[in-house]
Amino acid sequence: MKRPLTLDDIRNSAVYELNKHLFDKPAPAKEKKRHKFGASRTEVGGETFDSKREAKRYAELRILQKAGKIGMLARQVDYELNAGGSHSLVYRADFVYIEVETGRTIVEDAKGMLTREYKKKKRLMKQIYGIEIQEV
Repeated sequence: MKRPLTLDDIRNSAVYELNKHLFDKPAPAKEKKRHKFGASRTEVGGETFDSKREAKRYAELRILQKAGKIGMLARQVDYELNAGGSHSLVYRADFVYIEVETGRTIVEDAKGMLTREYKKKKRLMKQIYGIEIQEV
């Protein structure tokens, strides 16, 4: 039974001389993808957020939740805006919670830049669900 070919065997053969570039060149470092609007991913308490603003707001909401001012805090909640349509259109809210005092459901979005797409989804949320998105 033959022994399997190893990298050392290849390095000591004529094949190595013909293919040095495959062995000597380190793999190119992956460039970090830059966010469209300059936001940087942030981790807080083991959870990853799309921006520092979103992470900061989450920390504030957690304090309010612990104080009993809000309840049922949820992140990244999807709302279907084109149900039954030929194209799917979904709005993903950064935060959804209930104000304990009033019982109102609050939908928040940590926005730095109000894009045309976001404005369209905000308008549809009001029309379809009667929900006014709060930007923070």
